[in-house]
Amino acid sequence: MLVTMVRAPSVIRGDIHIRTYNLCIIGLGNVGSALVALLQRKRQELAARYGIEWRITGVASRRLGWLNALDGFTAEKLLAGDFSEGRELPGLGEWLYAAQVDALFEASSLNAETGEPAITHIRTALELGAHAISANKGPVLHGYRELTQLAESKGRRFFFESAMMDGAPVFSLFRAALPAIEILGFRGIINSTTTVILEAMQSGKSFDEAIAEAQRLGVAETDPSADVDGIDAAVKVVEVANVLMGASLKLADVARRGIRGITPAQLREAQENSEAWRLVSRARRQSDGSIAASVAPESLKIDDPLAQVRGTSLLIAFETDVLKELIISERDPGPEATAYGMLSDFVNAVRSA
Repeated sequence: MLVTMVRAPSVIRGDIHIRTYNLCIIGLGNVGSALVALLQRKRQELAARYGIEWRITGVASRRLGWLNALDGFTAEKLLAGDFSEGRELPGLGEWLYAAQVDALFEASSLNAETGEPAITHIRTALELGAHAISANKGPVLHGYRELTQLAESKGRRFFFESAMMDGAPVFSLFRAALPAIEILGFRGIINSTTTVILEAMQSGKSFDEAIAEAQRLGVAETDPSADVDGIDAAVKVVEVANVLMGASLKLADVARRGIRGITPAQLREAQENSEAWRLVSRARRQSDGSIAASVAPESLKIDDPLAQVRGTSLLIAFETDVLKELIISERDPGPEATAYGMLSDFVNAVRSA
């Protein structure tokens, strides 16, 4: 059966061609809610500068199910937790089709083992001719090439800036602004939870006390193992190496050691020696063309840019064949920064399609 979705026509407003895009959002936690608020705040700017109007025709989460409102949900009601404008549909495909989706925002929880069900969410949206924007690292880790090729075959885009460093332009910088450059390697502090824990330990707290403090601040999950054992950082290493360096790494290819073995005594000694412990992520191309990748705690000289990363800030430093060290840093990002990464991906997707 041939499935065809009717897209909203564009209109001319002044000298600007305006098109209304139907948006679907999976995951209405902190990031999804921040995205709704940001879309609303940027509505006039999106229309005036980029000719983009929008309506949210689908929202979904494990708690809500698959809710559709073809005329569009009211943003203020969504932010207030009022979903009465929606009607529930039985599953993903029916939901996307009924919403006449133009762009899917995937902000569900990470499954580092398989990337599901986020990969299925994105694949289904692309097959229906929609752009797919992800804040979820799983689809990049397990399905980057498949989903990118599918998007290209449909004349659509699969973008995922928020799956790396929130709103900081890592993938888009190299995609759009740095043609004909070769990345030789990178190193970075790309997991903020471990930095918060190490700093708390340096101030005198035990490892368990530091984790409890990070959880109280909302930085660490109830189960912090993905952060403290280096899994989250390793996932990001694979993302960057595969997307920007053409590697084919899997999570198991990253030599990984977390911060559980770091003691308060080591932290005090480092401080006395003008050093600081950080969980450092690395990848580098070897002479045979392979990529060596690792995540491990290191004691860094205090004047190293990586040692200067504090709190929830993030930093990645690239070595290229032209630029000796190109540093991208983000200070204390929150859910709005992640939401902005998704918004920028959406704008770039519809402008480049």
